[in-house]
Amino acid sequence: MVNTLVQPQQRVDVDTLLTINTDLATKIMVGFIQDAVTKVGFSRAVIGLSGGIDSALVAFLAAQALGAENVLAVRLPYQTSSAGSLTDAQAVIDQLGLPALTVEITPMVQPLIDLFPDMDGVRKGNIMARQRMIVLYDQSADWKGLVIGTSNKTEVLLGYSTLFGDSAAALQPIEDLYKTQVRQLSRALGVPQSILDKAPSADLWTGQTDEGELGYTYAEVDRLLYLLVDGRYTVEEAAAQGFDRAFVERVWRRVRMNHFKRTMPNVAKLSRRSIGHDFLYLRDWAG
Repeated sequence: MVNTLVQPQQRVDVDTLLTINTDLATKIMVGFIQDAVTKVGFSRAVIGLSGGIDSALVAFLAAQALGAENVLAVRLPYQTSSAGSLTDAQAVIDQLGLPALTVEITPMVQPLIDLFPDMDGVRKGNIMARQRMIVLYDQSADWKGLVIGTSNKTEVLLGYSTLFGDSAAALQPIEDLYKTQVRQLSRALGVPQSILDKAPSADLWTGQTDEGELGYTYAEVDRLLYLLVDGRYTVEEAAAQGFDRAFVERVWRRVRMNHFKRTMPNVAKLSRRSIGHDFLYLRDWAG
């Protein structure tokens, strides 16, 4: 789908390397969703629809994979959530014809937030993200559908997610797409222009933007991450491609330090067949 053969000895056009075949990507992810949902006996899915580009793209893919009538879109606003996010989420719901509901999480999370007056925005955001997933899994039980995640590769590599919050899901269709590639595919699939145009935001508090928190743009960090991860460049080789050495070191340190968020909990090995160490494979228990 993308060319991962990059040579550290010469300058490379990373923007070209990040360009995906959108038709092929769509085919792969639609098939992935169909297989992941149906092989465990489900035919429906539940998605938290924030009004952002990631969840919008997943909604478009899931609707193709399962039929729009089988994808429940849940809007989960907090009291500081922007009205624009609700409007953009509704645009996706209307365009695709998804069944939907809106669950206000403020009365669920505010009692805990109020207990700690000095709580900063990150703590509040983590509480909101985990509460949203509680609601989605409750709807999963009621709707009889699997929860589909909406995390992308850039966020996951940088640890820009909440463990057991937005990172919790039965499957993650777009987790192997950088944010730059999410934009490419979203344009190809016809995601509403208002969503394509707005600044990426988790919408956790007023004025919050992803790039403002990170301190760099997705376009910039995607180019670097592609070299470090897909190209297996060293810090020195990446810096030689024109990136500031301090920026490369800072990003790579963040990728390393957040690895624990990308794995299942570590298990202390005591037996010959420990879960997570030796007992890893899928097995057919029928018959």
